[in-house]
Amino acid sequence: MTQSSIMVDVGKWPIFTLLSPQEIASIRKACVFGTSANEAIYITHNDEVFVFGLNCSNCLGTGDNQSTIVPKKLEALCGKKISSLSYGSGPHVVLCTEDGEVYAWGHNGYSQLGNGTTNQGITPVQVCTNLLIKKVVEVACGSHHSMALSMDGDLYAWGYNNCGQVGSGSTANQPTPRRVSNCLQGKIVVGIACGQTSSMAVVNNGEVYGWGYNGNGQLGLGNNGNQLTPCRVAALHSVCVLQIACGYAHTLALTDEGLLYAWGANTYGQLGTGNKSNQLSPVQIMMEKERVVEIAACHSAHTSAAKTQSGQVYMWGQCRGQSVTFPHLATPAVMWRLLSVEHEDFLTVAESLKKEFDSPETSDLKFRVDGKYIHVHKAVLKIRCEHFRTMFQSYWNEDMKEVIEIDQFSYPVYRAFLEYLYTDSVDLPPEDAIGLLDLATSYCENRLKKLCQHIIKRGITVENAFSLLSAAVRYDAEDLEEFCFKFCVNHLTEVTQTTAFWQMDGPLLKEFIAKASKCGAFKN
Repeated sequence: MTQSSIMVDVGKWPIFTLLSPQEIASIRKACVFGTSANEAIYITHNDEVFVFGLNCSNCLGTGDNQSTIVPKKLEALCGKKISSLSYGSGPHVVLCTEDGEVYAWGHNGYSQLGNGTTNQGITPVQVCTNLLIKKVVEVACGSHHSMALSMDGDLYAWGYNNCGQVGSGSTANQPTPRRVSNCLQGKIVVGIACGQTSSMAVVNNGEVYGWGYNGNGQLGLGNNGNQLTPCRVAALHSVCVLQIACGYAHTLALTDEGLLYAWGANTYGQLGTGNKSNQLSPVQIMMEKERVVEIAACHSAHTSAAKTQSGQVYMWGQCRGQSVTFPHLATPAVMWRLLSVEHEDFLTVAESLKKEFDSPETSDLKFRVDGKYIHVHKAVLKIRCEHFRTMFQSYWNEDMKEVIEIDQFSYPVYRAFLEYLYTDSVDLPPEDAIGLLDLATSYCENRLKKLCQHIIKRGITVENAFSLLSAAVRYDAEDLEEFCFKFCVNHLTEVTQTTAFWQMDGPLLKEFIAKASKCGAFKN
């Protein structure tokens, strides 16, 4: 499960039709798993944890081997605030909590539960050895091996190791979590993924490492020899990778510039190259000039997926029994019979508010920005924003006005802000989002401030990176400042050739050079 603020309609997964509307309404997070999508786990709004489904190899963790269509509560996990979850196709389940604890259950024939035994795990048990002193932030599972990533960038692996997927330097199975070192010694790992019998990691400077089975080139090393310890994917030396994802025998990588690379098995077109030839080294996948912001794949499938900046989802590979060799926009499943569509005239409160934004017919107030009008409703602004609640008091001049002049913000920025108050969303290019970040800071709108930072992170390029860095400094956006700084360091040669770099004021430029120097940016 990814940590995302985007709401998912679980009703799209057939297994959830077993639940009542009340149970569906209680779900905050959910994961459908199992090679046939026959098991599910979900977390409610009050952090209770329920499971239901077929229960292969005790993978529901209910203490028995019975299937259930009635959700059963996992008392051991209730209140634990689950933050990351992964499943192996054995099947086994591994998860971690916000407190950094790791729990596992299910198939354990190769010690993939990390408890030192090969006994089936019938209920969730905390993985203790070597992990108790670590705060784990992410977990990943291959078919019969597991990995855990700690907050300080250390990586642990355990379970089946026939191809070296645990990274220990041998092919002996690993019964308890063991730190993966060798080439990763001294590196800070920030992302992990497992193929069926292979493992991948991304470190904080954008380097990618792979180990384990490589018969289809899924490690991206230019050959098909297995690796018993982590080996750097040298072909990606010129890019900075942010995210990695593994299918059954192929791998996807997403760079900080929104570029997508793929390598490994391609029997079903899962690389998106337009053919079915395996690739031993990374190749760039074209996404119709759209910037990719998220990638996905699963070790039990030959399918790839990517989400673009405009919010569209593309899929390719083995899709509904067919081979799709180019990224295609994902479409709903086929209809089982001819359906009649009834158009519903009813609008929800949110839809009604959105429809009435900038409506001259119903508005009772206008803002004039750069000579253009924006029509709004005083009551909506007072309800949605503390700044306007204070402004529209009887002793403020603005409360008596029908038109309010705004001169400290541009029209696109102020319009986006007002529209946000009606819709909870923002649609702006990163350069304008800087201005909106300024406004959000001035008006103490913290959620809007976070949204702006998210837009800027997703829209950063070599050309605008330094401008965005200076803006982050100007508006005290520390997280954004660190993100932009890392991007500039990772693309130092290109960034220093941009106009924005040379227009930078002296003190900020000196501060950047000093900080980059401490990070080793200027070492030979």
